[in-house]
Amino acid sequence: MVEKVIIIGSGPAGLSAAIYTAREGFEPLVIGGYVGGGQLMLTTKVENIPGFPDGVDGPEYVQLLRKQAEKFGARMIDKDVTSVDLKAKPIRVVVEDNTYEADSVIIATGANARQLGIESEKKFIGKGVSTCATCDAPFYKGKAVIVVGGGDTAMEDSLFLTRFARSVTIVHRRDSFRASKAMQDKVLANEKIKVIWDSTVDEIKGDSAVRSAVLKNEKDGSTTEIPTDGVFVAIGHEPNTKLFDGQLGLDEFRYIVTHDEVKTDIEGVYVAGDVADRIYRQAGTASGSGIKAALAVRSYISEHGGRK
Repeated sequence: MVEKVIIIGSGPAGLSAAIYTAREGFEPLVIGGYVGGGQLMLTTKVENIPGFPDGVDGPEYVQLLRKQAEKFGARMIDKDVTSVDLKAKPIRVVVEDNTYEADSVIIATGANARQLGIESEKKFIGKGVSTCATCDAPFYKGKAVIVVGGGDTAMEDSLFLTRFARSVTIVHRRDSFRASKAMQDKVLANEKIKVIWDSTVDEIKGDSAVRSAVLKNEKDGSTTEIPTDGVFVAIGHEPNTKLFDGQLGLDEFRYIVTHDEVKTDIEGVYVAGDVADRIYRQAGTASGSGIKAALAVRSYISEHGGRK
């Protein structure tokens, strides 16, 4: 049997695509991975998703999307894709010992936020440790926060946080930022922001929430504990594109290159969500691109027909 569409990924992009293609009667096969749901599975309350005035827990929102997709006929496989042959006709997707074939594929494998790699970071994810200032800044009104990083993202996050937090401390492992000069100038001129150079976060402490961070000076090895209500990690993202090496065009940051928003250079292969978006990285924008990809698939199948 050749599927009309296979969707790889089960975050907001993949599940939104599944809802739309399922309502078209395409019975999409969604291969979501052993650990599905995307970055929302690492968050607690999310307040910026339209339609939830009181907010919604990230994992709960993912389950609602999944339930909606299944209601209309989407089928789920909670395993990882082993390999793909996107240039084959039909397209081949291998999941462990099983090979699936499809007329079209929507890639929605997302991107993972780079983390500090310390044990205490895991403990406080969603309890004071965040990788999304745009998502979580309003929770820190009148509070003191730390931003870790030295690139444009760290600068943008720090400036955004000053709208809510009473103080922002940037912790950077070097003695100069990598960010553009314009962004640096804005940050260094902001009275709410201070910078601790040549330092890394060695440990995050707290009880039910973050209370302090231990900073290590990279030059002399000394440590200092400073109080903080939150730690925002802004050291970049890693798009999940290894599976597509040599088959799809990737940019310098390894995001999938698209044209006409969701199309790739391979006919019948579409992309949605953070795997191709290094700018916005929001649940809402991912969902919107998933819908666009689904509508593109509808047009493609209508034009080319589907195998039985």
